[in-house]
Amino acid sequence: MIRALQRLLAWLFMRAEALFNRAFGNRINPLYHLGAITFFLFWIVAGTGLYLFAFFDTSVSGAHRSVEALTHGQWFAGGILRSLHRYASDAMVVTMLIHMLRYFAFDRMRGFRWFSWVTGVALIWLVYVAGANGYMLPWDRLAQFVTIASFEWLDWLPGFGGALIRNFIYPTSVNDRLFSLLVFIHIGVPLFVLLLMWVHVQRVPKASTQPPRPIAISLALSLLALSLVQPALSQGGPAQLDVAPTLLHFDWFLLGLYPLVYVWPPGVVWGGVAGITGLLLLTPWLPLRRSGGKARTLQITVHPGARHVPARGGETILEAGLRADVPLPYHCRNGGCGLCVCTVLNGRVDQGAYQPAVLTDAMRARGQALMCCAVPLEDIEIEVPNLSAGTASPVRQYTGRVTAMERLAEDVMRVLIALPDGERIAFAAGQYIDILLDDGQRRAFSFASPPHENAQIELHIRRIPGGRFTTHVFDGMAVGDTLRFEGPLGHFTLHESTRPILFLAGATGFAPIKSIVEDAFRRGLQRPMRLYWGVRRPQDLYLLSLTERWQREHANFTVVPVVSDGSPEDGWTGRRGLVHEAILADYPDLSGQEVYACGSTKMVETAVPAFLAQGLGESFCFSDAFTTSATLAKPAKT
Repeated sequence: MIRALQRLLAWLFMRAEALFNRAFGNRINPLYHLGAITFFLFWIVAGTGLYLFAFFDTSVSGAHRSVEALTHGQWFAGGILRSLHRYASDAMVVTMLIHMLRYFAFDRMRGFRWFSWVTGVALIWLVYVAGANGYMLPWDRLAQFVTIASFEWLDWLPGFGGALIRNFIYPTSVNDRLFSLLVFIHIGVPLFVLLLMWVHVQRVPKASTQPPRPIAISLALSLLALSLVQPALSQGGPAQLDVAPTLLHFDWFLLGLYPLVYVWPPGVVWGGVAGITGLLLLTPWLPLRRSGGKARTLQITVHPGARHVPARGGETILEAGLRADVPLPYHCRNGGCGLCVCTVLNGRVDQGAYQPAVLTDAMRARGQALMCCAVPLEDIEIEVPNLSAGTASPVRQYTGRVTAMERLAEDVMRVLIALPDGERIAFAAGQYIDILLDDGQRRAFSFASPPHENAQIELHIRRIPGGRFTTHVFDGMAVGDTLRFEGPLGHFTLHESTRPILFLAGATGFAPIKSIVEDAFRRGLQRPMRLYWGVRRPQDLYLLSLTERWQREHANFTVVPVVSDGSPEDGWTGRRGLVHEAILADYPDLSGQEVYACGSTKMVETAVPAFLAQGLGESFCFSDAFTTSATLAKPAKT
């Protein structure tokens, strides 16, 4: 029964995530950031709560009056913040429940994960307690109902025997000490929630507690809009203990349990709460199984570098690697972006749940897997293409300064960027960075410099007509300007083999090829390398002299420039036509070659099928296509 329910929920989640990926892109899919969103909502609740508390009168006579003064007397601040406080609390409950349901669906609460699951169950109940307690403070008719219902429910427990509810028989029975107690609870419980949230994520390697900025901004603006359109207001005037409330508008997110207190006997409600809680706490061990002894720790060998990483039973490759401080590349951690792809060289893995678009059947046939989803079934050996031997960095955001700009061609600019205080970014040759624009949009550019020359980042930026960022580079950017970017990203890196290498570069697709070739020279790579560089006009071969120098200095390197749209008047005497057709003409049989293609999507989509049809093995064809508009695979290079 449990397995069937999990399969159904997993199916629904996978389809919802695929839909969200199409709508938002895999980098800002909110379903991949539920835990971080919950943290963000907590800080909204805490920040607005502090402001409200500063104006709250903790007395029977002043509580409702002070809340009304906040709501209506300073609606532009207190009224909006009261609504934000309420709606963020509701949203926090929703994200926590979806987060827990998602982990249940994908069976991510067993083994070592039981601790995070159990603390998560405790967190949900604590948030409910804090939320219900918050509804007592305005001391309106809804507060009267919630307070009396809570005390009646608590009175059923042994030891109280009706002592609590007697405090509400007469209006004069309620005094200021009650509100001091309620405020103490409303401050103390959230502080404990924060502590438990910190404890909750300690067993999650590299857990993120901040959602991507576009998600945070969008969520904050949505809550603000809801607060303006539908402000949270008191109900029915101040509490009157001698009059029972008859009509209330309920917050079902936080108070959904309360009507049951009057529909069922209190003991039944307590029994239901205890039963559900107990079932949730036992879920990591259900269905009960015979113990097969302590699970054996498996060994993961990560190449390049041959680093050995221990993996606990049920732990993904990514979790094990991050726990061992191996700088593995990742982003979504949920099989949606494909950044953490690896090749399993030896051993078996359970591929887990992932989006088929990022791990195709052909990739699986080549032995590839997504580290964030794949769980080792035995000792395994993997190769991570975008991890250099001990030098790659985890993806993070940086702020750099433009140190030099040089126009290499009419529409190509070389931009050098340095990080502050001599900091350096470690990357693998062929990777790229995302330039972060002010509105959250991204523009991707490959490292043109090799990894050993990382004091400055070299980018080759081509002007795109109408391109927002590239137009700024040519018309507005100056030395000294700052740029925010994220990286290193991508897995268009040189693979270990003995095959001859054919590089196919279209226009500024030369940039990552330059990084790879210079890194290969540095490492003493002796494999034959032949670069076919295709451009429209001869003047677009902006660093042809550099490639010709490589050819003179390295016997294993050859460059073949190809011009597609030149005219007889341009003086060009070299190869003409489409660059991929030059390769096809020179290599009627590509079965023994290894090809790396980088350029426009149109070029790559045309070239790769033609190469495969001419004998190139699919597992020896690597490409990096870029476009001039946002794509799910890679942000725009404009």
